[in-house]
Amino acid sequence: MTEQKTTLSKSVTGLLGRRQFSLGLAGGVAGLLVAGAAKPVLAQAAAGASAQRIADHFSSVKTMMGEFVQFGPRGEQTGGKFFIERPGKLRFNFEDPSPLRVIADGRNVVVGNVKLKTWDIYPLSKTPLSLLLSERIDLTSATVRSVREETDLTTIVLGNKSIFGDSTITMMFDTKTFDLRQWTITDAQNKDTSVMVYNVRNGVAMDERVFTIPYDQVK
Repeated sequence: MTEQKTTLSKSVTGLLGRRQFSLGLAGGVAGLLVAGAAKPVLAQAAAGASAQRIADHFSSVKTMMGEFVQFGPRGEQTGGKFFIERPGKLRFNFEDPSPLRVIADGRNVVVGNVKLKTWDIYPLSKTPLSLLLSERIDLTSATVRSVREETDLTTIVLGNKSIFGDSTITMMFDTKTFDLRQWTITDAQNKDTSVMVYNVRNGVAMDERVFTIPYDQVK
């Protein structure tokens, strides 16, 4: 049981971006990250206006749900359904046979095994996920590492060295529709965890129980 819990937990710790975890991912999916030829990297001041419009559009979407595929550091792949409510709330239900759940309730993030009823808990504010789930992404703030516009994608890299160390979160948006396509969390060892989303629905009403953490089961 302990070995099973350890194996399952390692497959999702990359979602959190904590420095002590090996986050890894997406090495084999680099070709999926960029569709079409890239434009030259723009100076952040020049790219700021269009990129901020995309960031503001994303921030204006208070709820979203859909399906995801996560890519692991050794090429492993898992999928399932996700739910987001801004600010600070998220849920990942991994598809069978995986019993994994990841839930953020605005204060904490837990990684759980619903079969074993075991949960690990982390402060949301100490993970790069807090940037993804923030009320607004301000591209003039110190958290912005870089902004890049490509033919089909706009890429925004965020990080806060004082909180996350060298961990960053890279968000990729469709340049034309402004829709979120993927995010990648990179840890201090330069290992990536990538989550690609699809069949996304915005503005969906959700039951608050979706984001309820079973604190009575958290050890």
